[in-house]
Amino acid sequence: MNIGIAGVGGIGSNVAVNLVRSGVDTLKIVDFDRVELSNLNRQFYFFDQIGRLKVEALSDNLQRIRPELRIEALPERIDHTNCRAIFADCDLIVEGFDRQWDKKMLLETLGTDLIVVSACGIAGSDLDAIRTRRLGNCCIVGDFTTDCADAPLFAHKVTTIANHMSAFILHQRGKFHETKNAQ
Repeated sequence: MNIGIAGVGGIGSNVAVNLVRSGVDTLKIVDFDRVELSNLNRQFYFFDQIGRLKVEALSDNLQRIRPELRIEALPERIDHTNCRAIFADCDLIVEGFDRQWDKKMLLETLGTDLIVVSACGIAGSDLDAIRTRRLGNCCIVGDFTTDCADAPLFAHKVTTIANHMSAFILHQRGKFHETKNAQ
């Protein structure tokens, strides 16, 4: 199963590390952003990586876990004109965007063709309201209400949501391999 990650901030970087530590050996990561000091409290980056492109820093970090990892790192901004082409070789996409309109664009562009795993409501500190919803090919995880504009981001909530997303992806990966082996 080819897995693409659109945005490698709090959600995307933590899902990536979970997948690599769980045996996934191929990833495509796409993000245009650079590591900032404010990212370090919840994203899989380190102080000495500030200023680097996130996809390059994350590639290095993931390959320190598994040197044989095959990773395609694209330092690009994803929009409606390139989204489909960027992820054409992927079976499942992790949506890790910050902005609602980017999330909407990705779901509208790819959500009917591919499995998309997304997050909604990752801010604040309350874990009790985290839920998983299925909408067609999409799986959405979060509390569905707490926006980053209204509450701070905390590592424990961001990584909990990333963990739920990772569990869903690994379950889908297992089903994918069962189907592929049965053919």
